[in-house]
Amino acid sequence: MNANNGKIIGVSGNLLTVEFTKAVVQNEVAYAITGNRRLKSEVIRIRGSYADLQVFEDTTGLKEGDRVDFTGELLAVELGPGLLTQIFDGLQNPLPQLAEQCGFFLQRGIYLDPLPRDRHWAFTPTATPGDRVTAGETLGTVPEGIFQHRIMVPFKLGGVLTVERIAAPGDYTVGEPIAMLRDADDEPVEVTLMQRWPVKIPIRAYAERLRPSEPLVTKVRIVDTFYPVARGGTYCIPGPFGAGKTVLQQITSRYADVDIVIVAACGERAGEVVETLREFPQLTDPRTGKSLMERTLIICNTSSMPVAAREASVYTAVTIAEYYRQMGLNVLLLADSTSRWAQALREMSGRLEEIPGEEAFPAYLESVIAAFYERGGIVRLKDGSLGSVTIGGTVSPAGGNFEEPVTQSTLKVVGAFHGLSRERSDQRRFPAIDPLDSWSQYPGVVSAEQVSAARVMLHAGNDVKQMMKVVGEEGTSIDDFVVFLKSEYLDAVYLQQDAYHDVDGASSAERQRHVFDRIYRMLKCRLSFDDKDGARRFFQRLTQTTRDWNRVDHQAMEFQQIEQRIEQMLAEVSDYA
Repeated sequence: MNANNGKIIGVSGNLLTVEFTKAVVQNEVAYAITGNRRLKSEVIRIRGSYADLQVFEDTTGLKEGDRVDFTGELLAVELGPGLLTQIFDGLQNPLPQLAEQCGFFLQRGIYLDPLPRDRHWAFTPTATPGDRVTAGETLGTVPEGIFQHRIMVPFKLGGVLTVERIAAPGDYTVGEPIAMLRDADDEPVEVTLMQRWPVKIPIRAYAERLRPSEPLVTKVRIVDTFYPVARGGTYCIPGPFGAGKTVLQQITSRYADVDIVIVAACGERAGEVVETLREFPQLTDPRTGKSLMERTLIICNTSSMPVAAREASVYTAVTIAEYYRQMGLNVLLLADSTSRWAQALREMSGRLEEIPGEEAFPAYLESVIAAFYERGGIVRLKDGSLGSVTIGGTVSPAGGNFEEPVTQSTLKVVGAFHGLSRERSDQRRFPAIDPLDSWSQYPGVVSAEQVSAARVMLHAGNDVKQMMKVVGEEGTSIDDFVVFLKSEYLDAVYLQQDAYHDVDGASSAERQRHVFDRIYRMLKCRLSFDDKDGARRFFQRLTQTTRDWNRVDHQAMEFQQIEQRIEQMLAEVSDYA
């Protein structure tokens, strides 16, 4: 039993008020004892000799006078080989192994080792005795799937250390020592394949943080061309239920130009999580031809799990993402959905009786969200290589209201906004990203001048559409009508994309540049028609032909043949050349 004990003096849902005698610290892990169960909790507020703890489990059975053991350690995760392909809960419990032990229903107070202790890894040293190293530098590597997993100097160590001993090449478990270091005080420091790091403290064992400037190609046309995401940048996808947030995230995770994908399902409905767990192992990674799961890690906390664990799942995911960034890898972190994480913050804030902000969310909601997204970014490591964490968070505002606090707080800190529209979703225009409301501060794969002109066309076409609702088609000039048809054509053949088609589901940057250049030239040229019916029939044929073009591999002869057919169609009604 830990020597630092406390006594429960109040229970309110998953909030405990505990009286203690020895020192405790913010974010310290403690265990509340009920019967033979130890329920994991975290210190979230300290007032004199009283501490408020959030419990990550159902608190049924806890009562006044029950003992609480303080561990003296912050809430942390294990970092080492064996993380990839795993499915964890917010506390980094491996869910498949937990299910084997507990059966169909998970039990309280059972915590398993995140990394397998009996698995051996083939360690190859890269450091030699006498080398001087600092936190985050590489001591050796082990193969993990398609990657070389770097075994690094623990991030918690400061100053310059000297390698006294390094293990010979061979097979080791994560708990076996592979190196002995000496710090500046000549104290020995033992290093294993695994290390622990507090989840709420960013990992900063790199040389320099850089400004995101290179586009992250997702192969989703409306994203890469109109509202791009930068490698190491941040973006959000707010939208009402059923608008396609989860599908868009799955497509992005499959085709985005990244090394590792981490999915944090923080409070999603269980049905959506089950779908993700079933589909990811079946999806083929287009980069390797193997299962997508081999470079994926899932943090899963459904809405039926304890509320407090939603917050832990977000921080667990971003800490693991930072860890792989330290290896020079590009990581994509998808948080789905941050609204339910914010709801957990609101519930705890209410139990703490804090002064509420807008819609009863905590007054510090904006700073908490900002601190999370700021942990993304692209960095230069101490060996000169680059690593990045790109964070994409979905938001589920009630009724699709983008003015609510979580969406607005998120928009203030992200670099791109992909707002999903209920209207476009109902019209089956997918991805349902609204081209009139969305924005991005990052460079895309197509020239900014062309994209700007296309956006002007979309807005002009929408203006004509709104006007026609009032005066009717007969009250619209043929020139305005053609502007409307051009904007609808751009929407139908470029902004919309068939996610389930082998070719159209993923459009490379090269293809996007080529196709958009042809479409841009059409948008700029003047088209001549005798009447509106003739214009409508022409655009119907042009739209169908271009959709057929989208479904043909751009290396095939048929791709060139359809392109020539489109140019011939345009030449008949314009000066297109």
